[in-house]
Amino acid sequence: MGQGQTQGAAARERIARLRQVMRARGVAAVWVPTSDPHLSTYLPARWKGREWASGFTGSLATLVVTEDDAGLWVDSRYWDQADAQLMGSGIATVRTTNAPGQSPLDWLAANVPQGQTVAVDGAVLGLGQARQAASQLSAAGVVLRTDLDVLAEAWTDRPPLPAAPVFAHALSPVSRTDKLRAVRAEMRVLGATHHFISTLDDVAWLTNLRGADVEHLPLFLAHLLVEPGGARLFIGEGKVPDALRAALEADGITLHPYDEAARALGALQEGTRLLVDPRRITHGLRQAVPRGVTVVEGLNPSTVAKSRKTDAELAHFRDAMEQDGAALCAFFAWFESALGREPITELTVDERLSAERAKRPGFVSLSFSTIAAYNANAAMPHYRATRDSHATVCLPGQTPQGLLLIDSGGQYTSGTTDITRVVPVGEPTPEQRRDFTLVLRGMINLSRARFPRGTRSPNLDALARAPLWAEGLDYGHGTGHGVGFFLNVHEGPHGFSPTMLNDLTTAMEPGMITSNEPGLYRPGRWGIRIENLIAAVPDRKTEFGDFLRFETLSLCPIDTRLVDVALLSRDEVDWLNAYHATVRERLQPHVQGPARDWLLQRTQPL
Repeated sequence: MGQGQTQGAAARERIARLRQVMRARGVAAVWVPTSDPHLSTYLPARWKGREWASGFTGSLATLVVTEDDAGLWVDSRYWDQADAQLMGSGIATVRTTNAPGQSPLDWLAANVPQGQTVAVDGAVLGLGQARQAASQLSAAGVVLRTDLDVLAEAWTDRPPLPAAPVFAHALSPVSRTDKLRAVRAEMRVLGATHHFISTLDDVAWLTNLRGADVEHLPLFLAHLLVEPGGARLFIGEGKVPDALRAALEADGITLHPYDEAARALGALQEGTRLLVDPRRITHGLRQAVPRGVTVVEGLNPSTVAKSRKTDAELAHFRDAMEQDGAALCAFFAWFESALGREPITELTVDERLSAERAKRPGFVSLSFSTIAAYNANAAMPHYRATRDSHATVCLPGQTPQGLLLIDSGGQYTSGTTDITRVVPVGEPTPEQRRDFTLVLRGMINLSRARFPRGTRSPNLDALARAPLWAEGLDYGHGTGHGVGFFLNVHEGPHGFSPTMLNDLTTAMEPGMITSNEPGLYRPGRWGIRIENLIAAVPDRKTEFGDFLRFETLSLCPIDTRLVDVALLSRDEVDWLNAYHATVRERLQPHVQGPARDWLLQRTQPL
């Protein structure tokens, strides 16, 4: 039996177990989101239930199972991956777009008979989702149960809670007491006496702590209850060393068992005014709040505060970019010298690049699983090479022809990096160079933007798409996401995407770091994405207000062998030459030998 058949058979058996529990509990359908009690993007193993049940390893999907049907809802980034990984499982790939009426809720409302029950674990369901589900399913005459975790009953070998220790982030330039003081000031403005926080990056940022409970992210599982005279941190036993516990207590933060968070909410006294972020708290935790407590809904103050990097944090980020750029130079120098001389696969690329990053000062881990995608594989934006399925880039004696896309990043104590480069393997075709240059023009267009402070970040997305739109081309993902300070590689509340909520929470402010990553994908042929991280910084003040511009933080040459100079304007050529001059100046002190030679060669002006 092949690997795909084995995976499909395993998923069939697990879906059968789910259905057995459903029948015993009188449930017509179970809804399994990709989520945990903190509404995280990347999940600890204990909450990878959707992956366990379906076998699909992508970072975002929703599984729905009924007695006769099973479907996995995925967007365009994952269509091909889902088709491959669901083969033989009996689970259908449900391909979603931005069109209305395509959500799992829409399907459940239309297909579950009136009077029947849909079960979802309220402990991992976002409050906003729960409200929408209750309204939509009730209108269809369907009962929603959020107090029943069908998955947990079927998943008998579920992993335990992670136990990695927590440590202080020594490079945090603002003390935890000052951060908590600022949060309490915002609470007073909103009329709140208490504030409950579940999102892991908010908790880590506020407490100046980091951990290793989530792969690739320096986070730890915890909830935080901020009170007028202190704060309670709900965290696993033994995760905080004694010296660090003493330091936290000296700053007014006491430690409590992780599983007591809901009980603490339930014990709040009548008259308490509790601030919660409805987008960042689960239905289960919200349900624990007693009726006598007034709930104030608003954005977590820390979510906005941590997105606005201080000057000191930006200085640390620049150091991280230099270390990361040096690692990339060493890798690409090896890669170009090894072509045609030694076997290179997508896995080799991942291994060699990860090894170069690991040599750099301050490196902690990768910031996400590296995407090394050759030719047609790069047309899948979230492709991941595996031992069982990967492409060979080149073998000794070969003269290959193609494009290699590498999307990668690192977690350094000084910052989080995320960068994508595409390089030619052999001689690129005119069509490949045209595609690459159009994507480059979009990236440059956004990089050079100047805009009023407070501009809603989704509105800037179109700047990167304009050169592609002019040619009748587009890409199916957002142009950029926020990035944290040795935190989440995907950080809110801002980002460049037409699907984001266009409200005050996404207003661009100085210090916000965002990825700039337009792309173009030719299914079955190649994919192109060019990505830098950019920071919003003050530009100038005019009679029309304060204006911002972007500082490009990422430091790695953009391969000019793929550039069709005839398609670039003089200003675009000047931008690229100036960028390469900066890359050369900043990285030279960190590289030597072949890496330095490669850097000098690839930063020659056009």
